[in-house]
Amino acid sequence: MQIEGAGALVVGGASGLGEATARELVRRGAEVVIADRDEERGRALANELAASFVVADVTAPEQLEAAVSAAALAPGGLRIAVQCAGIGWAERTLTSRGPHQLAPFEAVIGVNLIGTFNTLRLAAACMAENEPDAGGERGVIVNTASIAAYDGQIGQIAYAASKGGVVGMTLPAARDLSRSAVRVMTIAPGLFDTPLLAALPEAARTALGASVPHPARLGLPAEYAALAAHIVENAMLNGEVIRLDGALRMAPR
Repeated sequence: MQIEGAGALVVGGASGLGEATARELVRRGAEVVIADRDEERGRALANELAASFVVADVTAPEQLEAAVSAAALAPGGLRIAVQCAGIGWAERTLTSRGPHQLAPFEAVIGVNLIGTFNTLRLAAACMAENEPDAGGERGVIVNTASIAAYDGQIGQIAYAASKGGVVGMTLPAARDLSRSAVRVMTIAPGLFDTPLLAALPEAARTALGASVPHPARLGLPAEYAALAAHIVENAMLNGEVIRLDGALRMAPR
């Protein structure tokens, strides 16, 4: 799939991995629509990049439909969708106060798993209407999981379950959409320098980076974006999850 001239949607594109991906796709000539619930950051970034912005919460189908429709206005239609929106929650299955609260578990599943599926289904339906490109493709969808899907730590049961669901959707989604010539891939990042980790003290950030075998540092959002762009361009990448983690395997805590 050629990036230059393609319509692209980056969900959760106002910060972190999504922001880096939006920047990379614009740099490579895509017509990018940034979708995010943070209107202030999203509009500022879109203005900087000469991209478009749509307010969208992944748990609100009508807002995502508007974002997909906006991306579909590109001359070649919506060809690229990258889903980076996500939230976290830390709580053990059982604590001295009792069992894990149900509401935050449902919220994490709602954003990270159902929100990803919401983006996937709407983007796929739009891409299926495209004319095939020179390589016979109609679109590429890149989802974001986490190595917590495999190495979930103590207190990560909600987050790990949500990201495990994203991993589990990847192959069946790719198989479902093969007849529409739409590829589906997932990136499972390790420890990345995103706004979530930016709130930690510098000593804690340094310690986290040192836990990565090589390179012994936090991942850069631009490295995620580079992989997402490569996935778009490499037609044989389909139905797979790529760990992007510097060989990190997280300990129980």
